[in-house]
Amino acid sequence: MARDLAPQSPYITSEMVTTTFEIPGHQIVTSLGIVRGITVRSRSVIGNFVAGLQILVGGNITVYTELCEHARRDALALCLQHAAALGANAVVGMRYDANEIATGVTEVLAYGTAVAVTPAT
Repeated sequence: MARDLAPQSPYITSEMVTTTFEIPGHQIVTSLGIVRGITVRSRSVIGNFVAGLQILVGGNITVYTELCEHARRDALALCLQHAAALGANAVVGMRYDANEIATGVTEVLAYGTAVAVTPAT
């Protein structure tokens, strides 16, 4: 993993979260079900003004990039907390979804399958 986007958790590390359905070097012992974390975000009036200025110049709209990064990180943290509460030490099939639920208000969902894994023998 090039960047560690998963928040640190005492139970589930970023190496134990994957978009695939297996963890290399480990075997799934128990599937504990679907877990999710959701956050709803909006940008302030000042943030939208700054973004508007960046739009005029072109290129990366850093205000919105930052908002998206924080929203995904928060949603993933909630997902991992949910998984750890079920007794999982890994999440497989992890995905993100995002929807605009009102003008300027976006929800970000992180979801996957909580599993208990052990090192492969």
